Amino acid sequence: MGNFGEDLRMERLSRGIALEEITAVTKISQRHLLALEQDHYRLLPGGILNKGIVRGYAGVVGLDQQDWTERFLKAYNASGQGMDDDPGWTAFASNVGKARILRHDAAEARLRWLGAILLLLVVAAAAFLTVRYFGLRAGWWFNR
Repeated sequence: MGNFGEDLRMERLSRGIALEEITAVTKISQRHLLALEQDHYRLLPGGILNKGIVRGYAGVVGLDQQDWTERFLKAYNASGQGMDDDPGWTAFASNVGKARILRHDAAEARLRWLGAILLLLVVAAAAFLTVRYFGLRAGWWFNR
């Protein structure tokens, strides 16, 4: 048994499937498929996308997706490029979540202020109309 990429390539060739066919079905770039077959993992997009590429490739070729994904992860980790070794990805995901929460809180605060100002304007208009009405009736102003 060879390495992961070579085994994957041999499975594809034994079934008579061209890389163009996999690209047409999965919309995965041929350079990513070639990088996978040649065990050039640094050329892959990284993170969870790598697993998606393997699953898509295995699905089109007719292989067990779970088995080949596990084999890929073993080969990937053996190459020294473990997926969990990238703390930057975790920090990025955490910052995205925080940014969404902050945007939501800011929008909520703006909505509250807008409601308070609108309520204040309604109360001021009602007060003006009330004073104006009773003022005209009491004779404080002349009706023109």
